[in-house]
Amino acid sequence: MLKEGDRAPEFCLRGIDKNAKEGEFCLKDFLGGKKHLVLYFYPKDNTPGCTKEACDFRDNMNRLTRLATVVGVSPDSVKSHQNFQKKHGLNFVLLSDPDKEVLKAYGAWGKKKMYGKVREGVIRSTFIISPDGEVKKIWRNVKVKGHVDEVIENL
Repeated sequence: MLKEGDRAPEFCLRGIDKNAKEGEFCLKDFLGGKKHLVLYFYPKDNTPGCTKEACDFRDNMNRLTRLATVVGVSPDSVKSHQNFQKKHGLNFVLLSDPDKEVLKAYGAWGKKKMYGKVREGVIRSTFIISPDGEVKKIWRNVKVKGHVDEVIENL
């Protein structure tokens, strides 16, 4: 299980940038400067909790921009991400992990309880990764309300 102080697992995924341009994005693309990376994993585009979380990041981007780059990851398709981004005016990168390899590498895929049943799925998680690739902070089983403020406080 990935823990604070570990090296962030490398990845390359298809996705869209903040201007809806499709491409391949790798961890190394977000590292090396002065900003941290806020990498957050969420279950599904256009669901209530995921929409609230994405819109909270969007609405706080002015507070985040000087400190970090925000990247959201879910198993949804690039096409789904494009619709999600357009519908809600999202201003950050969204990546598609349909094979769940990156989700698993970060411990954001596994058994979870939902409506009293245990099943496999995305475990809502957020990671702050330093410019040199070290995992600085991890939140697992994120509760959406107030989460973005907590991320900003930790940056």
